[in-house]
Amino acid sequence: MQMFIALIAGLLFGAGLTISQMVNPDKVLNFLDIAGQWDPSLILVMGSALVVFGLGYHFLVKPRSKPLIADQFFIPTNKIIDKPLIIGAILFGLGWGLVGICPGPAVSNLLGGNAKIFGFVIAMLAGMQFSGTIDRLLKKS
Repeated sequence: MQMFIALIAGLLFGAGLTISQMVNPDKVLNFLDIAGQWDPSLILVMGSALVVFGLGYHFLVKPRSKPLIADQFFIPTNKIIDKPLIIGAILFGLGWGLVGICPGPAVSNLLGGNAKIFGFVIAMLAGMQFSGTIDRLLKKS
């Protein structure tokens, strides 16, 4: 049941990204270009996502002691803003600003067969592997 619900959620997420054009790097880059051809339409996408999350959390999650299809909630407890978090956020923002795509839309875009998207996903996976390797090496020393 959990896998089925995860599949449905993933399909809804991918469909939402596609319909809203968040999978279109040009649309995203125009949204980020506030000094040029700024396209504010993605504010509506992000704002509506926050409203849906806020209402869902308030009415469906907050009153419950446990989720419907799991034994417990997994809520992050780490509230520390540290150097790795800041560096990661900066790298994510730079990557998003340079190419106009982030991991969620990249995975959704794989079905389109665009060679640039395949290149992005390969680079993203390599970066994740490299990051994990660096992290393990730093923890050993």
